[in-house]
Amino acid sequence: MEKRELLYEGKAKRLFLTDDENLVISEFKDDLTAFNGEKKSSEVGKGALNNKISTELFKLLEANGIQTHFVKMLDDNHMLHTKVDVILIEVIVRNIATGSLTRNLGIEDGKILPFTLVEFDYKNDDLGDPKLNDQHCLILELVEHQDELDKLRRMARQVNDILRPYFLEKGLNLVDFKLEFGKDSNGNIILVDEISPDNCRFWDVESGEKMDKDRFRQGLGGLTVAYEQVLNRILGK
Repeated sequence: MEKRELLYEGKAKRLFLTDDENLVISEFKDDLTAFNGEKKSSEVGKGALNNKISTELFKLLEANGIQTHFVKMLDDNHMLHTKVDVILIEVIVRNIATGSLTRNLGIEDGKILPFTLVEFDYKNDDLGDPKLNDQHCLILELVEHQDELDKLRRMARQVNDILRPYFLEKGLNLVDFKLEFGKDSNGNIILVDEISPDNCRFWDVESGEKMDKDRFRQGLGGLTVAYEQVLNRILGK
């Protein structure tokens, strides 16, 4: 599969067209950003780790009935996937209170939520990715109708129902995570982007150690070591 011109560059990936109009290639970068791009850095090997972790998790989800854009991993930093029209809604799934949920609502950090919380954020860096309710999504025409919002919530909960026990068996609490979705050429809503420690929070069950991008946000260090541990647990090493 030939990588052609650059289609889009985001904070963590570059997206390239291919010789197949329905397929694109993502290049996972080593760049790190936090706080809407206010904090920036890079760490060698981070992109490859996210690509490998995302590959394994997309395979797991596909095997459990979740349709994704994943086709195959091409090499350490490149993934081949279906071209989609991205829905500009970030779907946030929370099992344990931390981060903005604690800051904004005063819920005790580390409190296990009585039920899984699903939130919508507007995927818009210029506006700081603000919170959305259903009416906002419809007014902004981010979806065509309410049924699509219902499907985003339903798919997000299904992903959580698969990943949460999966990681618990590997000694990790899946605290919260962000999902993105898009529509393929047939108009089907499918899971896209990546699933990695860049957009998931993992806490070690025994020690509570943070094994995700909070290590960068909070200046804890050891980011790639933590990401590698997550990959090794996924691979059963």
